[in-house]
Amino acid sequence: MPTTIKFDTTSVRPITQPAADTHAVLNYPRPFVSLPRLAQGFSRLDISKDANIRAKSTVSNISKDKADFHVTSWSDTNLYAAIESVFALSPANIQFSTGEHVRNLLADPKSPASVRVNFDRPFATPPKVVVFFNYIDLAKGKNWRLKTSATAIDETGFTLNIETWSDTVLYTAQVGWVAYPEDITHIFSTSVSTRDLRPWNQPQKTQSKAIEFGGIEFWKNPDVFVALNEIDIDYKFNLRVEAYVDNVSQAGLTWHIDTWSDTILYSAGASIIAFNP
Repeated sequence: MPTTIKFDTTSVRPITQPAADTHAVLNYPRPFVSLPRLAQGFSRLDISKDANIRAKSTVSNISKDKADFHVTSWSDTNLYAAIESVFALSPANIQFSTGEHVRNLLADPKSPASVRVNFDRPFATPPKVVVFFNYIDLAKGKNWRLKTSATAIDETGFTLNIETWSDTVLYTAQVGWVAYPEDITHIFSTSVSTRDLRPWNQPQKTQSKAIEFGGIEFWKNPDVFVALNEIDIDYKFNLRVEAYVDNVSQAGLTWHIDTWSDTILYSAGASIIAFNP
């Protein structure tokens, strides 16, 4: 079964010392017998408003027991802090399919918002598909609006959507995805949003909701992977958002999507995977 790793840039440097590449070598919770697949996304971002919003999570020097986890920015962007959340899988675990897709409007201004993604091997029935951002590049001076979703899911693939709206200027966004059989045991996934609790035009600093696993059985409190799949944040203040969970039990958990300081968070969403390793 999978495992999770979390890299917090504040474990390496303070938020007052932004860097273009913040990284650390971390051990996995348990070693793999071969090189794992590492699907990663952001669960926290804290970036200055004074330049374009540029952030990317990557992994290098992957071995059976550890890897080097990176959070990068570039040009004049000041990235104060971020959390890179990682969903790690053995290559032999063929029940799961993983991948990434980038929409790069700098390289191809006609890059479509929706593309068909085909699985390496078909599933017996339409699987569960979980999507999340691991690379964003948005212009300053306009609200930061970005959303990803998986639609038209069938046994052979799905439609991956990377969308923005209104006057937001998107340069590049990359999405990681995980697919698994709908009838697999001891795993639960969902997408949550602040819009489950309030309208977008009534911004709040904090929002949370307790959810149940809906009949999915766990033999112990599950591990949980969380990563952002949507943001809608006012450009006049720094981009600050974090998605996380607590009160995790065999029956459910409480999700949180928060901001802080003077940031105006209109809405945000996150993908959640809970599982017994």
